Amino acid sequence: MGQLTMLLIKEIYYPILAVVAVPANIVTIVILSRGKCGLSKCISVYMLAMASADLLVIIINVIVYHNFSYNFPLSFLSYTPVCKFILYMSTAILDLSVWFTVSFTFDRFIVICCRKFKTKYCMERTAVAVITAISVLIILKNIPVLFAFETQQIINKLQWGCRTSAAFISSPLGMAYIWFHSSWGVWLPFAFIVLLNYLTVRRILVASRARRGLRGHTSENQSDPEMENRRKSIILLFTISGSFILLWLTTTVSFVTTRLTNPTYYRGDRTDPGYIATETGAMLKLLSCFQNPCIYAATQRKFREELKTVVKSPWTLVLRLVRT
Repeated sequence: MGQLTMLLIKEIYYPILAVVAVPANIVTIVILSRGKCGLSKCISVYMLAMASADLLVIIINVIVYHNFSYNFPLSFLSYTPVCKFILYMSTAILDLSVWFTVSFTFDRFIVICCRKFKTKYCMERTAVAVITAISVLIILKNIPVLFAFETQQIINKLQWGCRTSAAFISSPLGMAYIWFHSSWGVWLPFAFIVLLNYLTVRRILVASRARRGLRGHTSENQSDPEMENRRKSIILLFTISGSFILLWLTTTVSFVTTRLTNPTYYRGDRTDPGYIATETGAMLKLLSCFQNPCIYAATQRKFREELKTVVKSPWTLVLRLVRT
């Protein structure tokens, strides 16, 4: 019963996620590309990179892997070379989404906590260089994934399907890469985001106390433009990084527990609590690729205005054509 329940949830969940997340990320990319949201060019680069990576995650990981490959097991997607490439791309793109979020968090940390370094680091060309370097490193880092899977069966001299290579996961190098890959993709970004947010919160509290002391008691009821701008900046930072932490928490905990109890765990019994936790974590971490458009719409007034403009544009064009 538990097995059927989890399979049913996945069959309903992933198509719905694809339907809502693809247009949401496309609209987000269009809005950010227009450059009318009142954001600096530096932060716009990071937000565009995150939106683009999230869109690719939804396309590759959700639509291609969880929907097409799962529901059409005898299609060309099941050819072993194609299957390996899909697994490689799904892993690499998810890494990009994660580390672009880390780079965004680090950039906001520099803005708030390192004022002297801010003018040198928080520039558009620096953001482009960081995004490019991360992309190249992740593409190279995930190449061993292509060797972690082998042909599942041969039909009419054609290689079909992919399964985890027992020789790879049982070898010292394979096990070392698995732990390195997991640390890189789950533990390190999770730890970095938590640490950077802690340091940022501490810096904000110290700066706020000092500023209130300088302004004195007589001006407590007056508005403080600098504090207001800082408040808007940290709301965006904390909502993005905080939701990331919450949605990736299940994956982080389940990976640690399953790896400690069974180092060769891959899928396991579908009625096993470890499998259920792993699949739940996978669904939640993919949901993180839909979170950012919702956060932008909820926290950024100019983004909401641009969203209304983009949504109205097709209808405005149709009305103009009808009137002419």
